[in-house]
Amino acid sequence: MDRVRVELGERAYDVRIGEGLAARAGAEIAPLLKRKRVAVVTDETVAGLHLATLKAGLAAAGIEAVSLALPAGEATKGWPEFSRTVDWLLEQKVERRDVVVAFGGGVIGDLAGFAAAVLRRGVRFVQIPTTLLAQVDSSVGGKTGINSKHGKNLIGAFHQPSLVLADIDMLGTLAPRDFLAGYGEVVKYGLLGDAGFFDWLEREGPKLASEAALARAAVRRSVEMKAEIVARDETEEGDRALLNLGHTFGHALEAATGYSHRLLHGEGVAIGCALAFELSQRLGLCSQEAPSRVRAHLRAMGMKVELGDIPGDLPDAEGLLRLMGQDKKVVDGQLRFILARGIGEAFVAADVPPAEVLALLDEALRRR
Repeated sequence: MDRVRVELGERAYDVRIGEGLAARAGAEIAPLLKRKRVAVVTDETVAGLHLATLKAGLAAAGIEAVSLALPAGEATKGWPEFSRTVDWLLEQKVERRDVVVAFGGGVIGDLAGFAAAVLRRGVRFVQIPTTLLAQVDSSVGGKTGINSKHGKNLIGAFHQPSLVLADIDMLGTLAPRDFLAGYGEVVKYGLLGDAGFFDWLEREGPKLASEAALARAAVRRSVEMKAEIVARDETEEGDRALLNLGHTFGHALEAATGYSHRLLHGEGVAIGCALAFELSQRLGLCSQEAPSRVRAHLRAMGMKVELGDIPGDLPDAEGLLRLMGQDKKVVDGQLRFILARGIGEAFVAADVPPAEVLALLDEALRRR
């Protein structure tokens, strides 16, 4: 098992990465418990595949588990299911000294973490991410929340987990599309700050889905990079914004598609990364080779790369720009972009001319 420490003083915690962690979750979680009881929040898909394994692992350590299975999918990450979750946790008489377990992908981790953050003004929680996207990104760093009709992740709180257990075995049951969506977050780390990691992904990326050792290495490096950034900037006042490479475009595209199965989060991030590098090149910040290389790798992985890869209608360029205006990175009404001077050289920019963004989006829409 690999361990990555997220150094946040008294709130520091481990991200443990390896095989079979759900089956021995009881032994991993037991040191955190005041009483041998946890409340597990999951989704119906994960429950059908893995909940029995998790409960058996908890029972082996004498831990009783109650569970709630929510509908799978991004649409769950809103007020109705959030309210249902909080009410259920109260019905289970979860106390402030107890632990909530978020067992699922990014939707469950974000929603259950936010529920733990507000329940009795703060209950500890453990992340057991079951998707590649959640293992490399959303389970680490304490961002929790839900979506609004106004945009993605606009309602939430910073609430750090007490422990993250990334079980590589869980990735074996992911649908190919879901695995690739998670890869959108993996490749983001190479693009934003580690050109050597991107080089490695160009060589090994196509084998990640079939070779657990490679998947584990990719998860570990992604988590190491996120942990370093979170330790420097927990609440996104500076460097942590780099982790949003591709997200300003991606979140707008998710909103435009109604947070539906038309576009998964990681697919939006991948398209957003390609657009961010294209914008950087148009602004003279990086060579023409960089966006071409990004697109070539994403295509080699079989991922969505262009707006034309998204089924159905999209708003016009001005409509997409308006959706981007709801992004959390807006400061004093000015939208901030994560741009790049090259592979592994991302930075935060607050002076991007809206006309340039409109021109880029208009051209991308014409390529559909």
